[in-house]
Amino acid sequence: MSSDSDGVDLLGISPATWRSSVLHGGDRIWPETNCYVDLWIELLPALGHPAEAALSFTVLQDFEGDHFTFFKFPLEDLQRLFGLSVQELPIFDSVEAQSMAQLRRGRPVLVEVDAIWLPDAGDAYGKAHVKTSIAVIALDPRERRLGYFHGTGYYELAGADYDGLFREPGVLFPYAEFVKRDGEALSGPALLEASVALLRGHLKHRPRRHPIREWRAALPEHLEGLARRDMGYFHLHAFNVPRQLGANFEMLASYLDWLGAQSIEGLGPAAAASRQLAEAAKAVQFQLARMVHRRRFDAGAVDLQPLEADYDLIFATLGERFG
Repeated sequence: MSSDSDGVDLLGISPATWRSSVLHGGDRIWPETNCYVDLWIELLPALGHPAEAALSFTVLQDFEGDHFTFFKFPLEDLQRLFGLSVQELPIFDSVEAQSMAQLRRGRPVLVEVDAIWLPDAGDAYGKAHVKTSIAVIALDPRERRLGYFHGTGYYELAGADYDGLFREPGVLFPYAEFVKRDGEALSGPALLEASVALLRGHLKHRPRRHPIREWRAALPEHLEGLARRDMGYFHLHAFNVPRQLGANFEMLASYLDWLGAQSIEGLGPAAAASRQLAEAAKAVQFQLARMVHRRRFDAGAVDLQPLEADYDLIFATLGERFG
């Protein structure tokens, strides 16, 4: 960490030198998941920790009636595995000033911001107000410059974007957290043992009802809602239903791959089924998009049985191995 009276740079990285996580690689079925998971996938290796070891929580995903669980790293898992204590940052002054206070203590700051000010935010940049989360790593108020993790990489912004993010008057203070790095980070056999213990615990709390069957039962009602709305609404629906499902199970596949690399055998079929489920969720998303475009909706044409079969294989394997 380097710092002076004007700014702080925790890690000394730059967009030009940072290499995104393999979990955001171009060969991924779902290169992006959701803003909070994507943020940690980049932040954890930047802090020296393998994000894959913390993915056991993906066995918890459920169908919540109108969406699949917006899956997130449980904060207690991050503390158990990596010694990271994530605490709420109460904003009573300015986000800029209070972020500086934590950065000077060596703590990344996670804050909800408006994507309209983020140059990496694609179509939202400069056009649309969209809530998203970033991890503040470098901050220089005098130069009006910010370095942050967001989405699939590390980025910088400055000037008017900095002013908009930190100095435009807001109606409400944003939600923010900071990451204390004072605990013990596990590695080697101890990390594997703790990760598997977390997996066993999460499996005990997996959904009681079959999430894919629950989705199939709700699909006619979902299609009725899509029929009443435009393509803009479809994109919101797709993000919260097929994308959360597919991205979650692709992450589960990566976790099972990691366990296999640690010499835990017999997980190949479950990893393959997890990827098949992720691919099938993307195919369903494309199918729903065509229905919305053509304005022709048929729940019977959406075959979710292969996804159900993959789900059953995954949890039969995990139950036998870790139950």
